[in-house]
Amino acid sequence: MTAAQTSAVIDKPTQVRESETLDAKAVTEWLKSQNIDVQGTPEVSQFSGGASNWTYCLHYDNTDLILRRPPAGTKAKSAHDMVREFNIQQALKEDYPYVPNMIALCTDESVIGCDFYVMERLVGIIPRANLPKQLDLDSSQVRSLCTNVLDALIELHQVDYQQNPALNAIGKGEGYCQRQVMGWEKRYKKAKTPNVPSFYLVRQWLKRNLPKDSRTCVIHNDWRFDNVVLDPENPTSVIGVLDWEMATLGDPLMDLGSALAYWVQKDDNVIMRQSRRQPTHLDGMMTRKEVVDYYLTKMDMTTDNWAFYEVFGLFRLAGIAQQIYYRYYNKQTDNPAFKNFWIITHALHARALKLIVQQEAVRAVDSGKLPKPVHSVAKRLVKN
Repeated sequence: MTAAQTSAVIDKPTQVRESETLDAKAVTEWLKSQNIDVQGTPEVSQFSGGASNWTYCLHYDNTDLILRRPPAGTKAKSAHDMVREFNIQQALKEDYPYVPNMIALCTDESVIGCDFYVMERLVGIIPRANLPKQLDLDSSQVRSLCTNVLDALIELHQVDYQQNPALNAIGKGEGYCQRQVMGWEKRYKKAKTPNVPSFYLVRQWLKRNLPKDSRTCVIHNDWRFDNVVLDPENPTSVIGVLDWEMATLGDPLMDLGSALAYWVQKDDNVIMRQSRRQPTHLDGMMTRKEVVDYYLTKMDMTTDNWAFYEVFGLFRLAGIAQQIYYRYYNKQTDNPAFKNFWIITHALHARALKLIVQQEAVRAVDSGKLPKPVHSVAKRLVKN
């Protein structure tokens, strides 16, 4: 690509939203008090991505810095805990090179009213729902991109956290799968609105099929294409991984199952295709089944209960979508982008039920106890 084409594909911040302004003068004074070399008055802009925390770009005369802070009015827990997010990335950096360099953490709320941290800016391509028009990848390049993104996830899951006291402290021990199922059941029931399904059958099936943790490792917990940064000079190569607010120690198959909930294939139904937020529909991308097979082979793992992890991922994503829609439904936000999230919840419910039916059909066929007419019907369900 030419220099102009390279510049065109790089992910760029936009104007700061009026309700989310940042006191750049206070931040600059604090950075200088920490002996951080920043020169001039920064030009402040904002990135639109990220699940919840606000992300700004501070363009100084001599450097670009990224500032992360929680939304106004939130408490410092879970996804909004800046101290935890900073410390996890700092602890990971030595063993996982895709983490941006952490520069400074501020816990003095007198500066801008909340905790925040500053890190280096990774300049590159963010693969969102559609790749930049200037990025004309053929199917073999798309396959390389797909493989490299999966390899970055696998590399994370292979980090030896037990040799790192800071990483060893971020988990809650055994029982991750159970905690997740029970936790998301509570969150979904709390966020349910009258126009969405209860997920009762899905919730009961998940609890009946709850596995023990397959193993424990560092998991990202929000692995999507739009959370990776690609090299603008070599756009199939991953140079960074972003948005670590939900990272923890947990079951790697739960991380993969949650990631696949976002993995919309070109043969999925129209509702799923319209809600796609990453370019997994392109020719050359692996199917969900191919992703699972590739991952298990590379991780030297096996499972006879994969459907559980995929169904959980769909239920978790339905919970996330419903938490957002609940705010719209109750007029806590008027963002029109959230208006039809209830339809996505229905689509995820239907997909989860289909997977459950297929899994039960597999078990029935494998049992060898079905009458012949029922056996043939069950086999057709397995194939579909």
